[in-house]
This record gives sequence, structure tokens and C-alpha cells, in this order.
Amino acid sequence: MNMTNMKLSSSEIRQYHEDGYLIPKLSLSELKLSELKQAVERVLVANRGIRPEHLISVHIDRLNDEGVRGDQTFFELASNPLILDCVEQVMGPDIILWGCQLFCKPGSDGMEVPMHQDGNYWPIRPLATCTAWIAIDESSLENGCMTVLPGSHRDGISYKHRKDERENLVLNQKVEDERVRFEQCIPLELDPGCFSLHDVHLVHGSATNSSDRRRAGVAIRYMPADSLFDRNLKKTGKGAGYLVNYAERPLWLMRGKDRAGNDLEIGHL
Repeated sequence: MNMTNMKLSSSEIRQYHEDGYLIPKLSLSELKLSELKQAVERVLVANRGIRPEHLISVHIDRLNDEGVRGDQTFFELASNPLILDCVEQVMGPDIILWGCQLFCKPGSDGMEVPMHQDGNYWPIRPLATCTAWIAIDESSLENGCMTVLPGSHRDGISYKHRKDERENLVLNQKVEDERVRFEQCIPLELDPGCFSLHDVHLVHGSATNSSDRRRAGVAIRYMPADSLFDRNLKKTGKGAGYLVNYAERPLWLMRGKDRAGNDLEIGHL
């Protein structure tokens, strides 16, 4: 990486690898944040029949193969050098964009995300992804910010999950493993325009939003291009709690080279 592109300090990079997450001392410009807020409103209007926590693949600027009409602004966000430079520093120079989800929890009835590991849902082998979670509104304990278990990513352990049958959940798989110490979880509170990074094996989730303030944020999923997005590994369907179609999911090589033979043509019109 060009030294002039280094956005993270050596101590921040070390924290990411030791704890499985990081909140960089960086933020989007006021202009970019304003553009994102406007894009959120457009997407909410265009997808009135979908829960605002289930707005998957919003970076695809059309009606996508998962039933959501996205917006180009989110692809531009995923292409932002500020974010990509940070991802490159913690994940490496070969970067594929494979997902982007808007998690918009309305005030008073925003849905819970049970404590889980992302990789439990994903068809990536070897299992590896860095997620950038960008706060569009203030994200606090009161309105259901993300909670993480530091260090739970270590050794690449995939903990036991069980299906959570409760209603009003964003995702329906929950970690249930005697090795996990939930009392050690901490909240990641973010100001608008700030973002966190987290590892695919990190145990995390978020509570309901019972406040009167919306909590909107967008999760951008990047995988190293020496992993394979195996389209046959997970069936198309609503097994996660909403429609997911990995078979037709488009991938974008954002930096470097694809080293695993990923299909970069599927899903692109």
C-alpha cells in the first residue's frame, strides 16, 4: 500500500486484529453524509413494502434480484477511498465488494439483531470478510447500536448457533455456545458519518430501538479476493429471515486481483 494512503495507525491495525473490530478516528464529510441521508429517504420511499432493516443489496441501482430497489449513492460509498484504504490496511490489497445492507431501525419499533457471527450466513470459503458499518444517524445504546464481543473472532472459531423463533428479528440465528461470555460485550456508539470495521468471526448484534430516534446505518461487505464466493453453498430463499439470492449476487473487484476464480460477471446488467 502507498504510504500516503495509510489512514490507520499501527496501533489501530493491531487493535483490529486483536479485538476483531475498530472504530477509526475518521469520518465522512458533511457533504457525503448529507448525500447518504437523502439516499436513505429515496430507498425508504421506493421500498415501502419492506421492513427498513431488511434493505439488502442497496448498492445496486435498480430493482435487484433480492427484491429491493437500491441507489447509486451506496455504491459510491462502497467505492470511497477513505473506507477502502482502511479495509486494505486490515484485510489486504485484493478486495471484492460482495454485499451492502441498509439497517434502518425506526424509532419505537426498530428490530433486534440477535448475537451472531456473520459467517454463519455467508457462502465464502475460506471464510473471510471485513464489514464497514457506517452510521448515517447517531447510533447509541438508546436507539439500538451494535454490540460486540471483543476477541470472539480469534482462532477463526465458528460458534454454535440456533434458530431464534421470536418475531420482529432482523436475522433469525443466535449464538448459543457455552464458550461465549456475553457479559464481556461492549456497545459501539457512533456519531453520524463515523464508521466501524469488524471481522467476519466477531460475535455481535444489536438491541431493539425503543427510543423515539431512528437509527440508520449501512453495512458494506468486503472479502479478500483469494477467497471464493461459492454460489452453490447457500440456497436462495428466506432462511435468514428475508430473501437472499447469492446465486445472482453481483461481485465487484474494487482493488487488486481476483486470485480465487470468482465469477465477476453474474448479476451485472
